[in-house]
Amino acid sequence: MSAVNMTEGGIFRHLIRYSVPLILGNLFQLTYNVVDSVIAGRFIGKEALAAEGTANPVMTIVILGISGICMGSGVLMSEFFGAKAYEKLKHEMATSVLFGLFFSLAVALLGALLSEPVLRLIRVPEDLMAMASIYLRITFLGAPFTYFYNALAAALKSVGDSKTPLKFLMFSSILNAALDLLFIGGLGFGIVCSAVTTVAAEAASAALSFWHIYRHVPLLRLRRNEWRINRSLLKQTLRYGSITALQQACQPVGKLLIQGAVNPLGIDAIAAFNAVGRIDDYSFTPEQSIAHGITTFVAQNRGAGKQERIVRGFRKGLVLEAIYWGFICLTVLLFKEPLIRLFVTNTEAEALLPLASRYLGYMAWFYLLPGFTNGIQGYFRGMGNMRVTLLCTFIQTSLRVVFTYLLTPSMGIAGVAFACAAGWSAMLLFEVPYYFRSRCTDAQHPAH
Repeated sequence: MSAVNMTEGGIFRHLIRYSVPLILGNLFQLTYNVVDSVIAGRFIGKEALAAEGTANPVMTIVILGISGICMGSGVLMSEFFGAKAYEKLKHEMATSVLFGLFFSLAVALLGALLSEPVLRLIRVPEDLMAMASIYLRITFLGAPFTYFYNALAAALKSVGDSKTPLKFLMFSSILNAALDLLFIGGLGFGIVCSAVTTVAAEAASAALSFWHIYRHVPLLRLRRNEWRINRSLLKQTLRYGSITALQQACQPVGKLLIQGAVNPLGIDAIAAFNAVGRIDDYSFTPEQSIAHGITTFVAQNRGAGKQERIVRGFRKGLVLEAIYWGFICLTVLLFKEPLIRLFVTNTEAEALLPLASRYLGYMAWFYLLPGFTNGIQGYFRGMGNMRVTLLCTFIQTSLRVVFTYLLTPSMGIAGVAFACAAGWSAMLLFEVPYYFRSRCTDAQHPAH
């Protein structure tokens, strides 16, 4: 079994070995929707690209809400693993999977029924409504597969195995791309097929995760009589997971509201914003993955009662965030135009490139701010302090939305970049003093 005990050994080595597969795995997960956008934009047209762009923030709320529950459960499982409480670890895994499956089925049903009213709330243009609503309905039906994969991946990551989920995401991402190219690029099917192939790929990754655990990971293999919900652990999971889910969902709710400010700017602005949003996602994801590495490291060492090691691991995690920012800033500044051209045809590029390039020129410098906010959030999650992560995210999201509505009428989508910077700056002004105060408290009241 490829479990990794982070309570001993080199800190940088643990963080890098854990974070790199997680970064690659999350990038492949993003590739699901990016491949859809690239192929939709090139083979169906900018209307399809814009339709997916308006629908994706809605689905992202669901996906991040689901992953938030799984993240909260993963913190508990990491703590149990660090404390060598393996029976509790298995009970927590069974509880989170069973509860989450019922929850995600309800989400899928409600989402499919309410897709069009939600899209109307965010002022989606009537020309895009038919495309966007059918795309959203189908992707909502994939929510149970998304939950099942994320729950099993959280169990594997909690014992230090971030490589296996990567392998399955690689396979499902390649499958998604191949199906899109065949049915949309080759056979000329429309946006319905784009949504169906994404759901099929999600189902494949969920099935592979289940197979791997039962074949290769005895520590996580549940016997038939162990598949039950533990009420005590469910309360703890919901206390951690619900707050984390709300915190995770704050970001896409903010994106949804921001999309509402962008939509009145026209189809060109919507398509350009969708393209740069994809590039943003790829830029932010490694920062979030390093933060998840910090979370697992902190939670395992908290379970083992190693306070000083927690502090050293957190500091080194922030160093990794800063190193990554230098790389992504340079990459975006040098290659922003070729990256944007991936999403549009040559004839459409003339209208969209100026809008998108200006936005990315600003954001490349601003990416440093979420690197630090994510790292600090990772520390708080690992310490079990979920409420402060929700509060900080709410502060950041609220200010970002307010500034977006103030700036976009005069600056276009470039105003969103400055709104993001304002939100992240306010978040740091709250997080940093709180971190130093909480350190004193944690030192006086260790977990064990």
